[in-house]
Amino acid sequence: MPAINFNVRWPDNSQDNCYSPSTVVREHFRKGTTMPVSEFIATAELALNSASQRVEQKYGYFCSSAMDQLAQLKAKAARFDNPDKQQVEILDIS
Repeated sequence: MPAINFNVRWPDNSQDNCYSPSTVVREHFRKGTTMPVSEFIATAELALNSASQRVEQKYGYFCSSAMDQLAQLKAKAARFDNPDKQQVEILDIS
């Protein structure tokens, strides 16, 4: 199963290189897209849960790395006030 990374820029201009065990995140994110932090987290949850489910279908167990990545994203998002107004940018998906 091909793993990919997606890079994001947070409202404070910090950047994170994020991991997905599946290319399914390409169905949810596009390079250059900007969205509110709240929408980004909701989309990341859908994407990473889908990726973990694909691992489960192929190998018989969910992907803990995808769930760890989601937890890290949620923790970082919680740092920002007004998540419906502050933006996250998808810098790259590779």
